[in-house]
Amino acid sequence: MSFLIVLVVVGFFALVIMKLFPMYSEYYSLKGVMEEYAAQPNSAANSPTQMYNDLERRFGIAYIDSVEREHMKVTRSGGVSQLNIAYEVRVPLFANLDVVGKFDNTVNLSGRSSE
Repeated sequence: MSFLIVLVVVGFFALVIMKLFPMYSEYYSLKGVMEEYAAQPNSAANSPTQMYNDLERRFGIAYIDSVEREHMKVTRSGGVSQLNIAYEVRVPLFANLDVVGKFDNTVNLSGRSSE
């Protein structure tokens, strides 16, 4: 009987981990893509449309599906440009229970030219 209880508890945690891993894996891929984009020379000079198109292409390569255009925000103040992506992922756990992950990442964009 105790073995069965341990098996149920281990199975529950395995289910939770299997549901959460893709969500966090996608977020860490997103962080990497954002850091690579921010490190590009003159990335701050791109228009928001150019920025989104370039990031969308990179998201496709990195299998990032949860980020949409409305999740992206570019702010420019005091000569510093920042790219912020904030989004939410909802994954069904079992029955009528969902796991919700809120993710938010900001990077400073480079203002240097590639000369």
